[in-house]
Amino acid sequence: MDRRLAAVLAADVAGYSRLMGIDEEGTLARLKSVRRMLLDPTLAAHRGRVVKTTGDGILVEFASAVDAVRSAVEVQRRMADQNAAVPTEQRLEFRIGIHIGDIIFDDNDIFGDGVNIAARLEGIAEPGGVCISDDAQRQVRGKVDATFEDLGPQLLKNIAEPIRAWRLLIGGASPAAATTVVNHAFTVPASSPALAEKASIAVLPFQNMSGDPEQEYFADGVVEDIITALSRFRSLFVIARNSSFTYKGKPVDIKQVGRELGVRYVLEGSVRKSSGRVRITAQLIEAGSGTHLWADRFDGELKDVFDLQDQVTANVVSVIAPKIQQSEIERTRSKPTDRLDSYDLFLRGIAAYADRSKWGVTELGEWFNKACALDPNYAAAQIMLAYSSLLKQTTRGTPPGAEELAEALRIAEFACALASDDPFVLARAAHMFAYLGHDYDRAETMIEEAISLNSNDAAAWGYRGWISLMCVQPARAIESFERRLQLSPIDPGRASMWNGISFAHFMLGQYEQGRAAAAKALVIGEDAHTLSALIMNEVGSGRLDEARAIAGRLLKLRPDLRASYARQNFPTKSVEWGDRMVAVLCEAGIPA
Repeated sequence: MDRRLAAVLAADVAGYSRLMGIDEEGTLARLKSVRRMLLDPTLAAHRGRVVKTTGDGILVEFASAVDAVRSAVEVQRRMADQNAAVPTEQRLEFRIGIHIGDIIFDDNDIFGDGVNIAARLEGIAEPGGVCISDDAQRQVRGKVDATFEDLGPQLLKNIAEPIRAWRLLIGGASPAAATTVVNHAFTVPASSPALAEKASIAVLPFQNMSGDPEQEYFADGVVEDIITALSRFRSLFVIARNSSFTYKGKPVDIKQVGRELGVRYVLEGSVRKSSGRVRITAQLIEAGSGTHLWADRFDGELKDVFDLQDQVTANVVSVIAPKIQQSEIERTRSKPTDRLDSYDLFLRGIAAYADRSKWGVTELGEWFNKACALDPNYAAAQIMLAYSSLLKQTTRGTPPGAEELAEALRIAEFACALASDDPFVLARAAHMFAYLGHDYDRAETMIEEAISLNSNDAAAWGYRGWISLMCVQPARAIESFERRLQLSPIDPGRASMWNGISFAHFMLGQYEQGRAAAAKALVIGEDAHTLSALIMNEVGSGRLDEARAIAGRLLKLRPDLRASYARQNFPTKSVEWGDRMVAVLCEAGIPA
């Protein structure tokens, strides 16, 4: 036996059994003709060695991934031309999978994971399409005439670890290689034309010009307020803070930002806070061309900071969506508090809240408690103070005691009474009332009201997803989580959305989709929520051995974990669903 690195191409005919059932002799004759006149000569021209054929399939070895992909592209283009005049139901269409990896050569045949992965990739390719592994894509990037669409990590049958896969979008012939990478994690899917038609904008973190690193929270807070103000215009599509702030402290290419976030406009600027005064500078750029559309400077007393933010917002809106009426601009303006010291503490709390790495070691409610002490009527601070109790459970697994729970729900009620039309308050209160208070019907009503008031609030869509799951409405949950991912495509917390989608597919009995969603979350990081979602879908699809292996990983991560915790950490309106989750985890080997 001999080992070597090789590019492996696996192909078969899509719908072969159906074609044979319709016309057995005609299908065989056409397949032989295609192999003789098109397939074999093309593979040979690109130095491919046909290892074996299996009825409707073929396995080919190449010394180069570039040769393998170029041959696949040529085959599919020529087949598309040949099929143009053939009725759809009679077409011979190949599915092709390509992987580069270590193979075993023995007795003129090849074996090993390199072969198995290519065969599994062929299985997820579309008729007339090509699907390649991440290893192969790295080798051919910029060297073939095709567009690569990132499919993310895929759980392939009998392959232990998720494999990141790419789909080739094959265009017409071109004299030069022009590789384009399309990454759906970074773009608004084309399936959402209503969003694509809106003026779309991302607000990047403003530079802190105060000369004091401790003032970063203030500059970030100003930007977050501008994002919130812009997001309340229904005519705009506004990227959420969690995604736009991933560019903080990095050199920025505006055109790249536009491509990665799928937006037409980008706003950047700076904030200077000194001696009781504030200066905000801002410039609006068209992402596609890099053209500066507008720039200005706004100066005022610190007590005027809300007015300065409004001025920035109004100027941006007047450029990118001039049809928005002044009355709508006025409607979106709000002054959350008259106490600037309370506002300052609130911003410090939001800065701590945004840093997920500190959630397990700092008291999240500390800043909000101080802000509320200075201004008890500051509704946003009150709801964040209450919400910190929920975060203790969701992030640390520590449920609040009876007294703390009652106090958190009381504060949430108070915040809602202060600001019954504030979507920020309503969305978080809705999540609390469902998760901690188990008042599911009220939570559903409140979250819909919050989204009607601000359809660009990515967090609200995420809360809607979790509330939908708790109410056992999985299709609605998937819709909500996907909208959250559109509004915040590179959100550091996006793994949680994929977890939610995975749980929803489990509820729908769509276990393969559930496994795929969990795999996307695993690429970002391995935690108890992701492993639990994957376990449930593995059990649902009958893969008990895989589920038990993953359960072993989960118990190493959380030795104290019990299956019964599922009822507490994922409360549902349906008792039966709670019991179902516990039973599935027990079946995988998690102690009851």
